[in-house]
Amino acid sequence: MDESSRFVTGLDLGTENVRAVIASVDKDNNITVVGYNEGKSSGMRKGVPANLAGPASAIDKMLGEAERMGGYDVRNGYVSINGSSILSTRTEGMIAVGTAEHEINEGDLDRVEDVAVSGRIPANRDVLDVVPLEYALDGQGGIRDPLGMSGARLEMRALVVSALTPNCENLKKATAAADVVADRLVPSVIAAAGAVLTDRQKENGVAVVDLGAATTSVAVYEEGDLQYVGVVPAGSNNITNDLAIVLAIDPDLAEEIKRRFVTGDFEVEKSPVIKIGRENKDERVFDRKEVDAVVEARLDEIFGEIRKKLKAAKYDQRLPEGIVLVGGGARMRDIEKFAKSALEAAVKVGIPKGLGGVADAVEKPEFATAVGLAMLAANDNRYVSIAGRKSKKKKTKIAKKAGILTKIFNKF
Repeated sequence: MDESSRFVTGLDLGTENVRAVIASVDKDNNITVVGYNEGKSSGMRKGVPANLAGPASAIDKMLGEAERMGGYDVRNGYVSINGSSILSTRTEGMIAVGTAEHEINEGDLDRVEDVAVSGRIPANRDVLDVVPLEYALDGQGGIRDPLGMSGARLEMRALVVSALTPNCENLKKATAAADVVADRLVPSVIAAAGAVLTDRQKENGVAVVDLGAATTSVAVYEEGDLQYVGVVPAGSNNITNDLAIVLAIDPDLAEEIKRRFVTGDFEVEKSPVIKIGRENKDERVFDRKEVDAVVEARLDEIFGEIRKKLKAAKYDQRLPEGIVLVGGGARMRDIEKFAKSALEAAVKVGIPKGLGGVADAVEKPEFATAVGLAMLAANDNRYVSIAGRKSKKKKTKIAKKAGILTKIFNKF
């Protein structure tokens, strides 16, 4: 492996699964996947830590194989954040910059951003991203980048993405307990969008829907920029739990039924029964109509909430490029057909593209967030070189460290 290569890491910490992608970045900014892995998550509830020991242990266990494959130890990276506390807020600010001959510089841009954010976002929320939507100079709007232009008064319209501070801090503590520094927290749906959307889609108007286990996130793009982010507190695990309750079976069996037999097409003719197990021994038989009724009811609810989010953002039926589905829930067969009917828009499943190395292993909708995090780290020049790095000692004290942090966590 080239010792001068630059490396990035994306860590997607979900409620049900945790995934990592390790990639090298060459001088032309081409990304090559050199390591990846996924494993079961623990200690997360609806996208946020319920304790610290569980996530730390899950991260440590999952990263081991990715590190061995990639050839270096993960000490830091970009980390996903989720949960219904994630909000997007439109804001604006204005500053005087001098005379009409004054050229706008980086300091001016920083100042007008501070004015746009200050006092507009509650003190108990962390700002995750500030997206400039439009600038105006001396009353002339429609400016995308005023750097170097002349003017006396600078105005800015922006979209601020934020999350509750305790959620952010506890997520950082959970990764730190696994000896991984979170360089930046990024909403999972925004990271996924970076991996599956084209510039044309973002310019024309498109929404990304991240169908997770416990949450479903929505992000809308238009005119090249993020316009809205929202989170529905329900996901594919709700389907599993509904099946377990209605069919009076354990969740593992319900998950198997969902994975093997459930589809998003409720009009096609299917076998009237579902059979699981060995014939004449432990075979179980379920009524297909009953299973479909349970699944359809839950999908109606989830996609109904997604449509409410789009209506609230004033983008319902206003997206020429339609909807792109990502996340583990996007693996359900024929989910595009159901989503198209429910949202009345063109729908397709998003797959990360343009990668080298072992790309085929991560070109799946469930890896979109981890891949997008790695891509974003590369765009932000947050590289980690393996040159001269020492091998990390086995993490024998992780459980102890996480246990101490959990005690602190539980006091708040």
